[in-house]
Amino acid sequence: MRTLETLSGGEWVATGEWIDVHDPADVRTPVARIPALAAKDVTRAYDHAERGFAGWKRTSPFERARILTDAARLIRERVEQIAADVTAENGKTTAEARGEALKAADFLDYYAGLARQGYGTLLHDARPHTRTHTQREPVGVILVISPWNDPLITPARKLAPLLAAGNAAVFKPATETPLCGLHFARALHDAGLPAGVLNVVTGRTAEIEEALLDDPRIVGITFTGSNAVGNRIRRRLADRNVRFQGELGGKNASVVLGDADLPAVAKAVVAASFGQAGQRCTATRGVVVERPVYEEFTGLLVTEVEALTLGPGTDPATTLCPLSSPQQRDSVLADLGRAIEQGATVLTGGQADTEGERAHGCHVQPTVLADVTPETAIWREEVFGPVLAVRAVDDFAQAVEAVNDSDFGLAAAVFTRGLARAHRFADEAECGQIAVNTTTTGWDVHLPFGGFLDSGTAYKEQGEEVLRFSTRVKTVAIHLGA
Repeated sequence: MRTLETLSGGEWVATGEWIDVHDPADVRTPVARIPALAAKDVTRAYDHAERGFAGWKRTSPFERARILTDAARLIRERVEQIAADVTAENGKTTAEARGEALKAADFLDYYAGLARQGYGTLLHDARPHTRTHTQREPVGVILVISPWNDPLITPARKLAPLLAAGNAAVFKPATETPLCGLHFARALHDAGLPAGVLNVVTGRTAEIEEALLDDPRIVGITFTGSNAVGNRIRRRLADRNVRFQGELGGKNASVVLGDADLPAVAKAVVAASFGQAGQRCTATRGVVVERPVYEEFTGLLVTEVEALTLGPGTDPATTLCPLSSPQQRDSVLADLGRAIEQGATVLTGGQADTEGERAHGCHVQPTVLADVTPETAIWREEVFGPVLAVRAVDDFAQAVEAVNDSDFGLAAAVFTRGLARAHRFADEAECGQIAVNTTTTGWDVHLPFGGFLDSGTAYKEQGEEVLRFSTRVKTVAIHLGA
């Protein structure tokens, strides 16, 4: 078992207290251990970040870009080692883990490019002999809280733009999956990131929450996770001038219209629903099917699902990895049990898989449920696992109504050969991400990302939109004289 240190003030440190990290494919033996920081260590991290920001905001954007580009190169050089740790701590297949590492490098490259771009706008001024412009500036020290399901992509998505813009960060990776965040920090450190600009806090959230969230030097918090935790953070910030960027829950639906290519749609829906064992915020959770093709499509869907192969992420034959922890597995199984009690019919799957080598892992069979209604809890509440519910509707209008009848608004898809209905769906679906004839998952680094309603806050991630969160706008008027 490896013992790792965390990054604070440009040094790799430990405290003597440790947290074990387990492989969800076999939870019996820890694969690594990380420092369990105390509250005083968190405060020290903010001390370092405050000093780091003072220098980093004055650093040339070309130098910031160079560091991010070098860090991207290091991640690509280390991709196999990083991917192995993604699989070891999260359970993803090697292919999924390798893709995650390479996408993290893409985020660094993209925002290195943006760091070189213009940072303001020249404006007309009604006053004579006056030249006015705006300029964007970094905001300060930002707290980054990332989830366990995408332990490398999410830190990259959050940290790359805020660092490119000249901010400093205190970064709290998920306790269950901290190894990848430490890889990301090490790449930046080795690329020459100045001391204190990035500080990684590993530890048990319950023991350090107050120090983590209440430090007066925080100017922004970016969080990805559950609505319950996100709303608790929002309430905690209510009387403070702190920006909050939240990427929260989703209940993403795909609509299958009668004119769609059903075999192709079945493959796309399975990829969207069961990739990473359904542990994606943009995973398809429900399918709305026009009634004339419901039986045919459901049969094709079940066939595709039953072709998935459960196993550890290290096995090349595995196409459905384990869930990330015993707690996550048990939560999904509890949701399935409640759905069955409420009248849902299991078309395939529906229980844990403990066969052979999977006996000590967190495997749940890929599951398709029918006979769900808008009142069934599993149709309305997010289940973060390999579970897909299917409903029939009479027409396009009912399909759109089913998509919009939700507290969430992250992602939705429609499958159709009709151009007019594709455009109508894009206009009428109340979601931040719309897909037509493709999956709800998968968004390039330059595309704005984020949901509506309870799926998130007004600050988008990715693309240039994210800079609205990590920068502030200053307006400057200069009188040039008569």
